[in-house]
Amino acid sequence: MTTTPDVPSPPVPPLRRMADGTVKQINPFTGTEVWTVPGRANRPIDHAPDHVAAVDPDAAEAHCAFCVTRLRETTPEKARLVRDGSTWTVLDEVAPDHLDRTTPEFRLFGNLFEIVSMDYWKAVHGYRMSDRAATHQRAYLASPAGADQVRALVRARIAAAQGDPAAVDSMTTDELAAHSESFFGGCHDVVAARRHLTDGATRTDRHASSGSLTPDEHEQFVAFTVRAMRCLYRDNPHARYVSVFQNWLKPAGASFAHLHKQLVAIDQAPAKTDRELAALSIVPDLYNTLGVDVAAAEGLVLAANEHAVAVVGVGHRYPALVIYSRSVASLPWEHSPEEVRGISDLLHACHAATGPLVPCNEEWHARPPGVGVAMPWRIVLKWRISNPAGFEGATGIFVNTIDPWSLRDRVAPRLAELRDAGRIADMMLGAECGDVRGSLRYGR
Repeated sequence: MTTTPDVPSPPVPPLRRMADGTVKQINPFTGTEVWTVPGRANRPIDHAPDHVAAVDPDAAEAHCAFCVTRLRETTPEKARLVRDGSTWTVLDEVAPDHLDRTTPEFRLFGNLFEIVSMDYWKAVHGYRMSDRAATHQRAYLASPAGADQVRALVRARIAAAQGDPAAVDSMTTDELAAHSESFFGGCHDVVAARRHLTDGATRTDRHASSGSLTPDEHEQFVAFTVRAMRCLYRDNPHARYVSVFQNWLKPAGASFAHLHKQLVAIDQAPAKTDRELAALSIVPDLYNTLGVDVAAAEGLVLAANEHAVAVVGVGHRYPALVIYSRSVASLPWEHSPEEVRGISDLLHACHAATGPLVPCNEEWHARPPGVGVAMPWRIVLKWRISNPAGFEGATGIFVNTIDPWSLRDRVAPRLAELRDAGRIADMMLGAECGDVRGSLRYGR
């Protein structure tokens, strides 16, 4: 009997528009399958706050625990970034008695409720906080004001765990130190901005988002976060990957509507990163051919400058804008200040075009240190405007309410308006970008 050899199926294009207008997407990096059905994109995407109140213009901001008038409600600062005109200065490990001497534009501190706890690092890896962090803790607890702040935070955490907060009152300094190690040497950090509301806001729904920062402020926000990322790798030899992300508004997972990023060290590279590294070993130019080149072929390039390019993402569960670094460096802290500024400018522009009322996640993707394969730093901005439900769980097909071309048509005019108004940095938009195919230089 004669058998017919299997004929491989032709590759599925990452973007297909069906006869009825349905758009089917396949993420070229993850294989995620996404459909966009005509008509569903017309739903409102802005998040309306539950309660809006007038703001007292003479009252200092005190809306949440991240506000600068409530500095002692967060764990002790690992660093703060202060501003004097055009001069920006990092102050490390500000003493408890000096917290009110300067106004931080951005603050770095440990998350009170960690995703990966200090206990995990100690039990699994024998981790001990660095000598620098231990010195900071001893000095902080030696101050009565510092000890009071730490005691209140330990009390809050024990109460949240259904323990007896009264037990904290009788703790010795050594016991208090043992319960507060994660405040000083933990591996889940927060970078919080100064403003809760925009300057001059008259209503409590005027939240200060990434897009409401100036390009200079946003550059400092990004650079300060890059510095914090490097410090986590430096201080924890067991960290294999540091996840950096930003949740904006409650539907996107934010506990506070106060601008902040989070950094979480983990002891393994994510599976998706491992898959990308394996693919890169076969196709080194993966991010050009399956990322930027696909976007260019479909008319989805939004903006570009010398150091980065922004495109509409393909095959994401949510509408997504992607900023790729054009640097030859893979690690964020190996980028020059000019390269960081280039990435920051495009990310800031995408946030500004998104607007402050759209819930979104900002995700940083970077090569794990020590890996010998080049990988570009890229940042994905996802609009969290829908909730996966039974259909997604049953089929593995995600319904994204806005297809890539419609997302481009929403964002591109807004970028032009913002550039003309001087609210974002100068950059090339759309067709002005020219041919960006193959423009990522990672590893060269």
